[in-house]
Amino acid sequence: MADQAPAGSYFIETLGCPKNQVDSDKLEGTLIADGMNPAASADQADLIVVNTCAFIEEAREESIHTILALDHNRQDDARLVVTGCMAERYGDELAEALPEADSIAGFGVPVTIGTRPTAPAFDLLHLSRPVSKTPWAYVKIAEGCDRNCGFCAIPTFRGPQRSRTIDDIVAEVQALEIREAVLVAQDLAAFGRDQGQGQRSIIPLVESVAQVVDRVRLLYLYPSDLTDALIDTICNTGVPYFDLSLQHVSPPLMRRMRRWGSAERFHDRIDAIRSREPDATFRSNFIVGYPGETEEDHDALLGFVERARLDWCGFFAYSREEGTYAADLDGGVDESLMSERLAELRDLQDVITEEKRDELIGQQVVVLMDEPGVGRTHREAPEIDGIVEIPETLEVGSFADVMIVDAAGPDLTAAVITP
Repeated sequence: MADQAPAGSYFIETLGCPKNQVDSDKLEGTLIADGMNPAASADQADLIVVNTCAFIEEAREESIHTILALDHNRQDDARLVVTGCMAERYGDELAEALPEADSIAGFGVPVTIGTRPTAPAFDLLHLSRPVSKTPWAYVKIAEGCDRNCGFCAIPTFRGPQRSRTIDDIVAEVQALEIREAVLVAQDLAAFGRDQGQGQRSIIPLVESVAQVVDRVRLLYLYPSDLTDALIDTICNTGVPYFDLSLQHVSPPLMRRMRRWGSAERFHDRIDAIRSREPDATFRSNFIVGYPGETEEDHDALLGFVERARLDWCGFFAYSREEGTYAADLDGGVDESLMSERLAELRDLQDVITEEKRDELIGQQVVVLMDEPGVGRTHREAPEIDGIVEIPETLEVGSFADVMIVDAAGPDLTAAVITP
């Protein structure tokens, strides 16, 4: 960040995706190195940092509301710094619109739409971070993205893909003192492609990280990059969890999204994984109401969701992002129709998720204890999916064999298996 942090206490509010949480952890490491200490709450801090999200309009609105709320409750002499994606993308506009902030400090320099993105001036990738407060942690393996999806503005303010070295990532994982490493990036499977050889190194990375932690989990995989070798590598870690970035399934709409894939291609990959590993778990996200989405496109997505029976799904209304390819497309979908389609998909998926969770009743599973009374199997990503409720007698950070005895929506209840 541009400004020197003052001595005293700090509080960091993180919004958005897991990648933002990693950035906040790196910022925290920097503030601690500068002699600052964490505050119990924002209203007790000398420095308040808001790490914002700018992915869609709803996230930007949440960021603004959070900034204003923290400003209202802060101490008179506390400093309020806004950083993250909104600061990078809308730095000058944000400074003018938010006089409440003492500083707008992006991690990098916003780029002009249509120009070649450049790497940020202040790169958090290689900074140290504190030991994890939980038995798991997100670990960012790369920054930026080289793709050109029609709906996404991330490459314009996060720059091109910049992968870390495997040794650097492994060292960070070891320093975090965790049992589960959750690897994240804008384009995870493309890791290493930007390092001069044009070759992806995601498989050697996963294998290396798996040697120093009990669990390795991968988030955000493009289906076109899901090779047989990568599938086998993921299954061999003992965490057959596949978070696939699908976005839609209708070929005409996928082409307008500048994306690869179709319902049949996705079904083929999912079926192939399930044939290898019956306990494989699947998550995906889908955009509803992308310009040009017809009733036939929507019905195709409904049919896919019903047949694929993914464990977890998120559905999001299309958000027009200035400067993206989709921003100038015709065929906008009415908001009321978009809401109807979202409700239909969410209702369908809620039933599927409940049924998938009910199927686990009576099964013996292994859980990692995240906190007293709360654990996760390989089927649940932290902070995203459901949980397993377990007696608080089990030690945080330990693994335990338990029996699933009940299910309520996305969450499970388990009993400890006694010898």
